[in-house]
Amino acid sequence: MNVAVPNIAAGAPEISIFAMACVILIVDLFLDDSSRYVGFLLTLGTLAGTAVLIVHGFHHAPVYAFHHMFVADALSDTLDLAICGLGFFVLAYSRRYLKERGIFQGEYFVLALFGIGGMMVMTSAAHFLVLYLGLELMALSQYAMVALQRDSSRATEASMKYFVLGALASGMLLYGMSMLYGVTGSLDIETVRQKIAMIPAGNVVLIFGLVFIVVGLAFKLGAVPFHMWIPDVYDGAPTAVTLYVATMPKIAAFAIIMRLLVGGLQGLAGSWHEMLMIMAVLSMAIGNVIAIAQTNIKRMLAYSAISHMGFFLLGIISAGPEGYGAAMFYMLVYASMSLGAFGMVIVMSRAGFEADNLDDFKGLNQRSPWHAFMMLLFMFSMAGIPPTAGFYAKLLVFQAIVNAGYVWLAVVGVLLSVVGAFYYLRVIKLMYFDAPADTSKLKIDADLRLMIAVNGIAMIAITPWVGALVSLCSRAIHSMS
Repeated sequence: MNVAVPNIAAGAPEISIFAMACVILIVDLFLDDSSRYVGFLLTLGTLAGTAVLIVHGFHHAPVYAFHHMFVADALSDTLDLAICGLGFFVLAYSRRYLKERGIFQGEYFVLALFGIGGMMVMTSAAHFLVLYLGLELMALSQYAMVALQRDSSRATEASMKYFVLGALASGMLLYGMSMLYGVTGSLDIETVRQKIAMIPAGNVVLIFGLVFIVVGLAFKLGAVPFHMWIPDVYDGAPTAVTLYVATMPKIAAFAIIMRLLVGGLQGLAGSWHEMLMIMAVLSMAIGNVIAIAQTNIKRMLAYSAISHMGFFLLGIISAGPEGYGAAMFYMLVYASMSLGAFGMVIVMSRAGFEADNLDDFKGLNQRSPWHAFMMLLFMFSMAGIPPTAGFYAKLLVFQAIVNAGYVWLAVVGVLLSVVGAFYYLRVIKLMYFDAPADTSKLKIDADLRLMIAVNGIAMIAITPWVGALVSLCSRAIHSMS
């Protein structure tokens, strides 16, 4: 009894997500099509309630549970809170879109919750098996969500590509973990870290295991050269699912890097730094250059995501609490920017029409000046133009990489940021200087209007609190030690 109570207390947010997913699955059996909003409201209520649980039981010091396989600390609680907040906005943004396309169903809400539960398990993993279970739960939910629009051949094709490449990456990650287990004799991340410190640096099996793990993580992150799934999945999936895939899983990817690479394999940092450095440069270069050639905004934002993962990796490469805190802040800001950008694509879409071409944004300022301004804020932030949140996020990772002695890498990043600004500014040019093909006013529900406003204004409203937010991220990072 003494063991069960702290276990349940430490894992209360995750348990609440999984329990409510099962409840919603059963409740949905008794609902007809006109009552699907009940499942929707229950899902939003679950995320809001879980966020309250996290805040109420916030862990300032690490608490281990479930036989040392699960850890609740400031890092996991902060990331879980971000995941719940983003999840709430993602589902609220998606309501009208899902209804118009016939996928406003209990299955969608249950899969979304199970995916979020998997992400939250990843943030708290202190053991290889728990990490892998959380990762696969998230991935399997996303495969199904991408293919949920059964009458869409593009969605089915995107799901198949995602599934095949995702299975390959998961296999590599698992194989790398098995190699580490073979060398260290443990699956506990802390024990692995201690054992690696006593093993000679040139151990071949250890290096091979690290390579397989980095490849698996790079796929989940969407970094070059393991990025090939991102443009097809972002483009082929329903925009509501693209919104889901483009936001919260990025937070979970940061968590797995911190738990596995930084927490468990810090002793091999000299090896994985070089691999991440190559991937960062390639991601920033290829993502930004190929994005210029895109005419589809979802594919443009997909390549933009690839480039942003390169900037994010700069913080990890700096290999210090300052860099890790900057990387965490960058990922939180990127997820918020991506939420708003894809949210605007949903706002522009309607029944029988997907606003996924850049030309669909022509003359938006004439149709709805306020929403054109919101999109301008998202594009400015993604480009890293002051005084938006994206500017401070990039500034912090550049500062961290310079302090770590990689001045050349910061210079490359700045130059590629200038290249990337072109395609973001092109969207603004289309909205403000081109004539609209459709001159009718945008019809937007009040809830969508409010959420886009909150999301957009946040891109500049957080400026006075950037220091406090970065300090929060740094404290979360320090809680790991």
